[in-house]
Amino acid sequence: MLTPNAFRVEQATAALKLTSMEEAEVPLENLQEHVHHSAQHSGEGWVSWVALSTAILAVLATIASLLSGQHANEAMMSQIAASDQWNYYQSKSIKASVLDTKISLASAPNESERAKAERYEKEQEEIKSEAEHKQAEAKTDFHRHEVFARGVAMFQIAIAIAAISALTKKRRFWIVSLLFGAVGCIFLALGAMVR
Repeated sequence: MLTPNAFRVEQATAALKLTSMEEAEVPLENLQEHVHHSAQHSGEGWVSWVALSTAILAVLATIASLLSGQHANEAMMSQIAASDQWNYYQSKSIKASVLDTKISLASAPNESERAKAERYEKEQEEIKSEAEHKQAEAKTDFHRHEVFARGVAMFQIAIAIAAISALTKKRRFWIVSLLFGAVGCIFLALGAMVR
């Protein structure tokens, strides 16, 4: 079980990972426009297919990026809820400790205080369960975010390589671009299947 301080460190680490992944995205609109322009002014018909595949890859990259962001937000919300639950757990723990000390120092056993101590213990178990559930949700959402972010990266690489293909008029780069796009589609599908 994580202590509240260890949980805060884990939460801060997750926030840094999210920030670094979001900053890693590179806008590729100019490359896509250049590919489209090259396709229009090129005498080779396959370059039009490069432009079409680039447009499709850009749409898929946008979808993966939106899903990645959604799951990053959900992960942070679950982390915050888990942190709140752990704080509530700590407050119940302190109350229970104070009450236990009071009971042990009392000369005559007080049944109402014993009942209260038992209630605190039961409430702590429920709070702990909820906190662990929220932590599990946060980890799942963060994992989905990472999978979708990898898909975005693959789509961006595919678009860049497609631009190289249109610039150099070499089909083999377009094939490599399609392979990266296929890997991006695999990440998109894996992100949708993660539970």
